[in-house]
Amino acid sequence: MSGTLTLDGLTVALRALRLLTLDFGHLPAPTVDVSTVFPDRLCLSFHDGLSDFEVWRSALGIDPGTVVYREQSGGTRVLKASGVFAGAVVELTGFGDVHGAAEAGAA
Repeated sequence: MSGTLTLDGLTVALRALRLLTLDFGHLPAPTVDVSTVFPDRLCLSFHDGLSDFEVWRSALGIDPGTVVYREQSGGTRVLKASGVFAGAVVELTGFGDVHGAAEAGAA
């Protein structure tokens, strides 16, 4: 890409964020990332457990079979999934404690 990307170049991701706010404003607030490197991508991260990730995954209609699971050193579970909303690729990332998730599953 030549030249400097302008704010207009982020229109797809920012429009998707605006529509998510209108359609899903009642859902838990994520950490939001919009990048000039991937201007059509909107990244939503959830750092307070995996339940917020799941609520958003379901709301966006992302197939649970496409969720990627991994564990980081130090006992953190990570879930990743993506879908398309309003023309933007929306990437979800959820972080949760391995021990807390196991205890929540046992309850």
